[in-house]
Amino acid sequence: MKANETTPTLGIRRARREDVPAIVRLLADDPLGGTREEASDPLPQAYWDAFDAMTEQGGNLLIVAEEDGVVVGCLQLTFIPSLTLRGTKRAQIEGVRVDASRRGRQIGERMIRHAVNLARAAGCGLMQLTTNKTRADAQRFYERLGFTASHLGMKRSLE
Repeated sequence: MKANETTPTLGIRRARREDVPAIVRLLADDPLGGTREEASDPLPQAYWDAFDAMTEQGGNLLIVAEEDGVVVGCLQLTFIPSLTLRGTKRAQIEGVRVDASRRGRQIGERMIRHAVNLARAAGCGLMQLTTNKTRADAQRFYERLGFTASHLGMKRSLE
């Protein structure tokens, strides 16, 4: 960095409705996301409806990382009450993305650590996530942050 350049300022906060297009772009800018997301202008109404539903639902947070006013990362954090493990509340992480041009700068790590702190503050005793089997880099990233591949995740499309 040159002497007259400034270090970007990173903030992590709850997403606002106006962040939705940037979040969808992050989700779509990915080999898997590119096949299942639609970052068109205008966005499909389903994205706006989903954001509104998440906002209205207690215990469902959409988090963004913002660098100098630009959304550069996102994740969804959901708190799930459970009877298992003696009634342990869980925190589920979904849709973690960091702008491709900003990877390797600990933005994802800071978002995950923020999510861990939010989950602890909400009384969660367990944090869980899934990652696609093809995402070897993501698997190493999560393991470095203390996650273990302790279970076999399974999904079923309902369409």
